Amino acid sequence: MIGYVTLGTNDLGRASQFYDELLKLVGAGQAFATDRLVAWANDPAKPMLCVIKPFNGEQATVGNGMMVSLQVDKPEIAQALHAKALSLGGSDEGAPGERMPGFYAAYFRDLDGNKLCAFSRG
Repeated sequence: MIGYVTLGTNDLGRASQFYDELLKLVGAGQAFATDRLVAWANDPAKPMLCVIKPFNGEQATVGNGMMVSLQVDKPEIAQALHAKALSLGGSDEGAPGERMPGFYAAYFRDLDGNKLCAFSRG
């Protein structure tokens, strides 16, 4: 059902570099880019993650309670994404670990403060 998710940024170049490095860990690459938006995908026919400069020209801000979750195949990939995000200047929002039986997650924020989760099930 989800086609794509956009996260606001005030520095498209910096956000692009962050996500280029982070998302290569899950095999995603840039699907397309404009002067306002960059999109990443594993497959152009599947959901994409995008960073965008707000259309209204105002500052991008973080939505309270808003989070994007990236499903991965195993806990080690969630751990790797969390570690990579922190090494790229992101911040910790919840160390990798099992949150409930069969649900392993790691939470972090990107350089603009957007909250993400990398999780695996099973």
